[in-house]
Amino acid sequence: MTGVRLDLHVHSRHSPDSSLTVEEIVFGLRAANLNGFALTDHDTVAGHAELAGWQARFPELVLVPGVEVSTVEGHLLAYGVSEAPPAQRSVSATIDWVHDHGGVAVLAHPFRFSHGVGRTVAETARADGIETVNAHNSSRANRKAARVASQRSLPATGASDVHELVDLGRAYTEFALGTRGATAVVQAIREGKATVGGTSLGWARRMRVQWRSATLRARRGFRPI
Repeated sequence: MTGVRLDLHVHSRHSPDSSLTVEEIVFGLRAANLNGFALTDHDTVAGHAELAGWQARFPELVLVPGVEVSTVEGHLLAYGVSEAPPAQRSVSATIDWVHDHGGVAVLAHPFRFSHGVGRTVAETARADGIETVNAHNSSRANRKAARVASQRSLPATGASDVHELVDLGRAYTEFALGTRGATAVVQAIREGKATVGGTSLGWARRMRVQWRSATLRARRGFRPI
């Protein structure tokens, strides 16, 4: 590792599809070869206070507050915000909200069949970046996202979309050495000063993830997130 490596898409027990504690994620960073992560629970910032506590305890880590917002068209990642944007609004309105609150907005897995915003929005939305390597995506979906980001000259991010600890660090965004604190990370994303890496999800693992997602959704009474 030559820079500051973060997993920018991580879910904790505050999301309906994860049972991970923030503590488990923090103590899993070393094994995952990470310097930190962004906590991006679904439509909530309930874990931000815990995150701040761990940041105070381990100041050498880079722990970024974020949220994965459910918009009408699909999911959007917001970083550097202290409250959750209103859910189920348009991508455009949600991005405006994130900008008004000092954060950056990144399109999450835009070409995923479920929860992706799709090509039209990916090619036109005023997002600050596009998640081009998502470790829960197929390689095809990630290639499409990378192509749109390149065509639009938008910054790219990489992340694992963690719901289980085994996935932590499978994809990542790497920042320059010396990048410290959420504010510096948000600015680096905005300026495209990062590189991405990691792996896509193979067929067998993708089938397992889809089965797990379907089971959890059934337990929620098929309530979407």
